[in-house]
Amino acid sequence: MDRAAIIPGQRWVSDSEPEMGLGMILRVEHATLEVLFPAAEETRCYALESAPLRRVIYKVGEVIVTHDGKELEVSSLSEADGIVTYQTEEGDIPEAQLSDTMGFNMPHDRLYGGQVDEDHVYRLRAEALYRQNDIRKSPLRGYLGGRTDLLPHQLSIVSEVAKRLSPRVLLADEVGLGKTIEACMIMHRLHLTGRANRVLILLPEPLINQWFVELLRRFNMLFSIFYEGRCASIEENDPEANPFQDSQLVIASVDFLASDERRAEQAKEAGWDLLIVDEAHHLSWSQDEVSAEYEMVEGLASTVESVLLLTATPQQLGQEGHFARLRLLDPERFNDLDSFIAESEKYEEVATVVEQIENGDSVDLSQFSDHSSQVKELAEKLDSGDESARASLVESLLDGFGTGRVMFRNTRSSLTGFPERQAHLVELDGDEFEEKISWLVGLLNELGGEKVLLICETKEMVEEISEALLAEVQVNVAHFHEELSLLQRDRNAAYFAEDEGAQVLLCSEIGSEGRNFQFAHHLVLFDLPKDPELLEQRIGRLDRIGQTSTIHIHVPYALESSGELWARWYHEGLGALEQNVHGATEIFQVFEDELLDLEESFDEDDVERLIEATVEQRETVGQRLAGGYDRLLELNSYHPAEAKAVIKKLQAADADPHFEEFLVRMLDYFGLDVEDLSDRTYFIKPGNLITDAFPNIPDEGVSVTFDRAKALAREEMTFMTWDHPIARACFDLFLGSESGNATFGVWEKNGEKGILMEEYFVIEVIAPSDLHIDRFLPATPIRVVVDHNGADLSNEKALLNAKLRKGGLRKLLAKPVVKQHLVPKMLDQLESLAKAQMPAVIDGARKEMKKQLRAEIRRIKALAAVNPMIGEEEIEALENHMKVLDEAIQSARLRPDALRMVWIEPTR
Repeated sequence: MDRAAIIPGQRWVSDSEPEMGLGMILRVEHATLEVLFPAAEETRCYALESAPLRRVIYKVGEVIVTHDGKELEVSSLSEADGIVTYQTEEGDIPEAQLSDTMGFNMPHDRLYGGQVDEDHVYRLRAEALYRQNDIRKSPLRGYLGGRTDLLPHQLSIVSEVAKRLSPRVLLADEVGLGKTIEACMIMHRLHLTGRANRVLILLPEPLINQWFVELLRRFNMLFSIFYEGRCASIEENDPEANPFQDSQLVIASVDFLASDERRAEQAKEAGWDLLIVDEAHHLSWSQDEVSAEYEMVEGLASTVESVLLLTATPQQLGQEGHFARLRLLDPERFNDLDSFIAESEKYEEVATVVEQIENGDSVDLSQFSDHSSQVKELAEKLDSGDESARASLVESLLDGFGTGRVMFRNTRSSLTGFPERQAHLVELDGDEFEEKISWLVGLLNELGGEKVLLICETKEMVEEISEALLAEVQVNVAHFHEELSLLQRDRNAAYFAEDEGAQVLLCSEIGSEGRNFQFAHHLVLFDLPKDPELLEQRIGRLDRIGQTSTIHIHVPYALESSGELWARWYHEGLGALEQNVHGATEIFQVFEDELLDLEESFDEDDVERLIEATVEQRETVGQRLAGGYDRLLELNSYHPAEAKAVIKKLQAADADPHFEEFLVRMLDYFGLDVEDLSDRTYFIKPGNLITDAFPNIPDEGVSVTFDRAKALAREEMTFMTWDHPIARACFDLFLGSESGNATFGVWEKNGEKGILMEEYFVIEVIAPSDLHIDRFLPATPIRVVVDHNGADLSNEKALLNAKLRKGGLRKLLAKPVVKQHLVPKMLDQLESLAKAQMPAVIDGARKEMKKQLRAEIRRIKALAAVNPMIGEEEIEALENHMKVLDEAIQSARLRPDALRMVWIEPTR
């Protein structure tokens, strides 16, 4: 692009995103330019060399539309200092006054100018229009592209959460069930549908690189890692800049922001669509004291529409800590700790009623319907025989009187396919440390090279164990502790994962969170944490989805020591070494003082009595939770039938040979070399690309596969779906260009000579991306056909499959009667036919939108009846959102996209 010809105030259009409407140049600096798209409420920054932009200048005779809706014909135009002014019967109209939603007539212009493409390119464009429409409105968009297994318990949560316009939830799956994958799939869906363009992920510092790699490897999302050095560098180049506005997708550590009020405030002011916080149990809060980490996240969460909190141990800090995390998500619903605790005590009663409803039993709902008009209405419908009310009634009870819609937790008890855990308690004599090292040496020799993960509490203990171990035996050892850099930790973890790498990875406590070492089958607990949730975190490094063998948990301890106390209490009393124990923190709190006393003075009889009491307490708490809290969470989190239906659709999309064949044709069109390697697998090289804007593909090429199983087994292969950046770029670059939007051909057939005109229009809405209009009205193609006599032939299919040969378009247009009278008349008729189809499309979109939004408004009103802290402003906000959506859908415009003129040549 010629930098000198680009002037602030000019109107341009994005070829890759025409639905954003007319853009206005704001700034041209160095090698970039900034463009405002007012109708879409978007500002974009482009590189001058590759900007997918086109200057918009209307011609004499064309109709322009002003900001106030006036339609005026251009009688002449003038240009001064690069800015165009249009002369009309109502005076001069500077281009800045043009409506931001104006359309363009490029297909018609190209046809009149004789600039046409080959017929096969036109057909490719038509197919792309319909495929893009299917993709954008698909409920699978964003789920398909992740390099992940299709697991029902994950997709059950993902599909429920991601369908919400602005989800705010706590993902609390038990350790090893994949809550990180759930969060990433939700984020991917929100990002691709325009609801989360700006994403901030806050993590414990040890997990930053792992998340970064997983997001790139599994979801093709490149995040920027922010730390003090990066922020300072950005400010050095632009002292007035907010560093956090430099990138759309950002990862940062919780400690970094919590320890620097200035950076935390900048992050808050930067504006985000989605906030994700992993290991949220570290956010400490009480009625008397709030941690810096909690306060920082609370400030961010109050300004961000969508928030995902992740923790495998939601009750690690007790009910008070659990309440604290829920109030970050829904402060109106969870506004009083005492009320929350009292409500929790009634969960068993709610669970019983829900099960009775699901089983079709008669049940007295007066205690709930007296406080909720929605429950009362749904109960009356169900009593009258309306079975459609049953599921809604259950949802209403869970929402208003149960665990609500803010927390999801899958548990192993409701799933299958997990490995066994086998505990090996090892009694030692003599000096504890020296005896443990001697035993460890023997264990390594016995295992003969099998991988061993060892976790202890501190970095100092890691170093002491390493020194003592290497003095006794030759073995490859790697370290993993908090004083190593992120890069060093990642390298050591990778070294441990290699077949010929380290046999032993020595971890301090930070190794118990987030990292996945399921390729190992032996865990050594060199010491034991005084927290059952933390113990489960340690075991969860091995006991997770993907583990293929029995997990052996080795616990060495000295006789009659605190080590024996904790080992036996965890194993014989709590049963936590060989299974996940529900309510472990609650049980621990009952016996915590007694455990600490016995640490100081070990007594065998007292230990036995403690173990017996713990077993009894475990059974009592387990029964209560199984009938109450856990049962409600299970009902709220895992819906097997719905998950199965989603998986069936995903598998069908995965196996779709037509999309595969279409995308290969599209890659070939763009000039890539595509070599067929094997079934559903190809090798792609840049070849002779026709555009520099195509996603970067290595010069040496890349292997891609459309087969999910193969992609999961072969890390070096790219998993290709319609969600992949390469596929998305094909659609955007192709449909955003003029390629295939005008063609001419000769159809030899029986009958009389004549002219056919076929046109594809697109019904599209220009609106801010965060409205996610696509779920109701994506860019929708309409095909219309007329002949030279004015007959509507849109429903006749013969032309779709007709074989056309090239012909002399210029010769035909040289006839004045054709160019000046016949063609304009046919084009007007095509537009009229397309406009006649618009109301049905728009009405259908409005009805679906109102159906969904009204259901959510009824839910909030029902909750307000139960919870007076929910104010009218929340209901008004939803009603206003529905109004904005309705206005946007009604403003849909008709845009001509592709035009084909056909001369019928009678066969003799």
